[in-house]
Amino acid sequence: MTESSRAQLDWDEQGQPLSRQFGDVYFSRASGLEESRHVFLRHNRIAERCAALESDGRLVIGETGFGTGLNFLCAWQAFAEQAPAGARLHFVSVEKYPLGQDDLRRALALWPELAPFSTPLLEQYAGIQPGFQRLLFDGGRVVLTLLVGDALECLPQLEAQVDAWFLDGFAPAKNPQMWTPELFAQLARLSAPGASLATFTCAGTVRRGLIAAGFRMEKVKGFGHKREMLAGLYEGQPAPGGKPWFARPPRPAARRALIIGAGLAGCASAASLAARGWQVTLLERHGEVAEEGSGNPQGVLYLKLSAHGTPLSRLLLAGFGFTRRLLERLERGVDWDACGVLQLAFDAKEAERQAQLAAAFPPSLLQPMSQTEAEQRAGIALPCGGLFYPEAGWAHPPALCRLLAHHPNIQLLTRREALSIRREAGAWQAHGADGLLAAAPILVLANAADATAFEPTRALPLKRIRGQITRVPATPESRALRTVLCAEGYVAPPRGDEHTLGASFDLHNRFQGVTPEEHIGNLNRLREIAPELATRLDAGQLDPASLQGRAAYRCTSPDYLPLVGPLADAAAFANCYAVLARDARQVPDIPCPWLDGLYVNLAHGSRGVVTAPLCGELLAAWLEAEPLPVPVAVAEACHPNRFLLRQQVRGQGG
Repeated sequence: MTESSRAQLDWDEQGQPLSRQFGDVYFSRASGLEESRHVFLRHNRIAERCAALESDGRLVIGETGFGTGLNFLCAWQAFAEQAPAGARLHFVSVEKYPLGQDDLRRALALWPELAPFSTPLLEQYAGIQPGFQRLLFDGGRVVLTLLVGDALECLPQLEAQVDAWFLDGFAPAKNPQMWTPELFAQLARLSAPGASLATFTCAGTVRRGLIAAGFRMEKVKGFGHKREMLAGLYEGQPAPGGKPWFARPPRPAARRALIIGAGLAGCASAASLAARGWQVTLLERHGEVAEEGSGNPQGVLYLKLSAHGTPLSRLLLAGFGFTRRLLERLERGVDWDACGVLQLAFDAKEAERQAQLAAAFPPSLLQPMSQTEAEQRAGIALPCGGLFYPEAGWAHPPALCRLLAHHPNIQLLTRREALSIRREAGAWQAHGADGLLAAAPILVLANAADATAFEPTRALPLKRIRGQITRVPATPESRALRTVLCAEGYVAPPRGDEHTLGASFDLHNRFQGVTPEEHIGNLNRLREIAPELATRLDAGQLDPASLQGRAAYRCTSPDYLPLVGPLADAAAFANCYAVLARDARQVPDIPCPWLDGLYVNLAHGSRGVVTAPLCGELLAAWLEAEPLPVPVAVAEACHPNRFLLRQQVRGQGG
């Protein structure tokens, strides 16, 4: 997605937007607001269905063509007015050409009555990059998942059960690619039984295509000068099940969870479940949240992407936007700062990699800079240019953890170390040195590599990597640094009166404290990144033995992707799917033997600031049978069962 993939707008004399790409209006010139209510809300019975929701119910709306967000805002308004307090709205919309923030603000100013809804949308409209982007509103009660890209590329990556469809692309004559049998087949695949559908057009090709896909369609009165439009219901059969080892376990009847570990992964998991009305007990062996790997003073919103769309790269892109929007709720300059991140092109191989990224992603995400441009941006002399990420920066992870854990549905129990877990009488119990600590039907392990200390999860392929950061007092000269610098290590602009340098990477050292040797390594990396900054910090005069720092252990997996989702019984898995050792193409029709109620959110490595918060949403989606916040291939690439599956295919199961 290049910058030309942003919406290119013209504005008419009434101040209404027109698409330059399609030569078409975004909504009726008579009244876009009333058109949206007539076509999409009335003919999908949105108000009535919101009013009929149970206290813990939800409505899932799918849309083709997010545009100005008008339909989303109208649906949200109806939901806010009609739905019971505990209900939830999921709105999933695909948009190939998203508006820039200034254009969106100008368009939404046309409808002052929607300001209570458009204002928070504008506040959250940051980090909107290619792929899946999740936005939360009203304390997480309203969820918007934007699929940024071509509909026929994005919708096959979506896993959801949609209750109502808004087909609102530009007119078929202007945008025929949006109205194809392939797209209608995706709508059918994603439809819940009896899903409704409405669209402003009554074109015969659209009507016939939807009927062929399994929708019963009829012509009804259109809006304004449009005599007719289409509305209907899905009458087709549910899509066949997928791979059983990536299927969803039964949705829990009791919405109570116990989470072990109050770092970023644990706090994010707790926040996502609490927002859905779950009662959560968060167990932490230390006296406060974020005392281990999530406790560094500055974490970098670091995006080491691939130009080839790998699962890790897509996860990072989605997670970056989600974390970036969360950080808007914290105090800028104290708890976070969008000062940008500059990845230096420190050798020819890195420069080539960066050139590939610059060709694959829009300048709103990353911008190649010459040495002179990079120096102007950073405020100091640099040895080379690099890639600049204008929306990135640094965050104080403990503040983010405290934000996530602060919810009336979350009970934080500190100084409680779980030494064993077991399931009894339909609940998972965590036991400490003095007996039972807590119990709940659902247990989420978010305690990094310490998860392997428990018998049910002893075989998880997790490894520890030691990392040490160095805290260096800022000087008047060093305060000129205006952006995070990354190469083999990183250095951030000062938070308060000190810079953070990091971080060492040691697979073998198990020492718990800081060491002068790793301080020396961090200072050496600083000299490689920015020799002038090292001089400004008087790095040569610093005594490594007296420097302050922090050491913790990253938890990683063999493929460097996190483990997020439900766990299976390894021995039973090997027995159920023994055929895979002979033919990996088989998909046995055998339900996965889940460890009832046991889930994990682990192995975020050095990327936890970017990946852990979104993975809290992914975990909740597995538990609640909701639309996934990432492409299904990414969710499967993060699923714990991937390792059991690989063992089975290689004939190593059992």
